[in-house]
Amino acid sequence: MAVSRSMRRLVRILHMQEEQSRNALEAAVAALRRLEQAQQATRERGRAGRRLVAASALESQMARQLADRLAGLEETLAASRMAALLAAPAADAQQSVVLRREEFLARRIERRQAEALVKNAEAADAVAAGRAGQRALDDWYLNRLRTAGRDREKGPQ
Repeated sequence: MAVSRSMRRLVRILHMQEEQSRNALEAAVAALRRLEQAQQATRERGRAGRRLVAASALESQMARQLADRLAGLEETLAASRMAALLAAPAADAQQSVVLRREEFLARRIERRQAEALVKNAEAADAVAAGRAGQRALDDWYLNRLRTAGRDREKGPQ
């Protein structure tokens, strides 16, 4: 059974779909990484605000102490607001990565199955061609023996 052009075309299409799924997965992972970096920056901003409040408590100058404490409190509040804003998009991005990964793996399985079918068909074709070639050699050899036998039966002329 020869491998049809449509089967080879299907394998190429599945390969392209797999590449598209891979690109979508990479884009989703990149978006998730950006959100994770923003969350990390927000956590660092909150820590910096808390350090500022703690440092202002240790200072002896009253005017500067109050300004630093207020600035630290505002940084902490801003960080908590930003963390709340980033939580939902980060969860959505995580879900998107999971879905894209599943889609990519499904596409990869489809492509590999189609490639396996093509390789099996090619192997079957190779075996059939080898058998046909061997059959032709066997027929040639038998014909040669029959011809030689007939020539012996006729004898010298």
